[in-house]
Amino acid sequence: MIFLKTQEEIELLRESNQLVGKTLGEVAKHIRPGISTLELDKIAEDFIRSNGGVPGFLGYGGFPNTLCISVNDEVVHGIPSSRRLEEGDVVSVDCGVVKNGFYGDSAYTFAVGEVSDEVKKLLQVTKDSLYKGIEQAVAGMRIGDIGYAVQSYAEANGFSVVRELVGHGVGKNLHEEPQVPNYGRRGQGCKLKIGMVIAIEPMINMGARNVFQMADGWTIKTRDHLPAAHFEHTLAIRKGEAHILSTFEYIETGNCKN
Repeated sequence: MIFLKTQEEIELLRESNQLVGKTLGEVAKHIRPGISTLELDKIAEDFIRSNGGVPGFLGYGGFPNTLCISVNDEVVHGIPSSRRLEEGDVVSVDCGVVKNGFYGDSAYTFAVGEVSDEVKKLLQVTKDSLYKGIEQAVAGMRIGDIGYAVQSYAEANGFSVVRELVGHGVGKNLHEEPQVPNYGRRGQGCKLKIGMVIAIEPMINMGARNVFQMADGWTIKTRDHLPAAHFEHTLAIRKGEAHILSTFEYIETGNCKN
């Protein structure tokens, strides 16, 4: 069942998603060679709680941490640990928050120090494909239009789209209907309506699209062990253009205040 949100509920969702953006901005300040992913996780948890929120992923379905941190060939759902980041790593940070009874959800992929030109292209194309999808996320369009925009752009640039994992509705629950695949056909799938709130989250691989789940029951990796990238925004559907509720501003400007 798809839950349409009122304007008041969308404003509460915006507050939750802004806190996610601020949290990712705080984490971004500490991403460097030598820091452990568990240290980044602790920074995020402390920041969320000090700003009136609750970590949305912690305990969700048994997940043990605040952040999903996925490094190099880990696509998504990586569990923070004592692993220390190294120069040249690619690290996806996915964050969820609950505030005022509503979830926020967003993700960003970082380069640790210097990376190859091909990796830089992977990150840029994945981020651009997110915005290509968002351009289609307006009232009257369909879910397939979003997926087609993401898929066609990523594949035209020589990369592949993960099929097993999808975006989703967001509200009082972290995962609501509808599912939002990063592939599809134009004009197919459910029609987008004003009041729908969805997360679009391209998961793009440098090599083949095939993935597998590790024995920890969470971490998804590429089968060919080539790098992957993941970017995500939560947005509200309206006429003309989507209202992006999350933000990358605090990551990209470095301006993050409690």
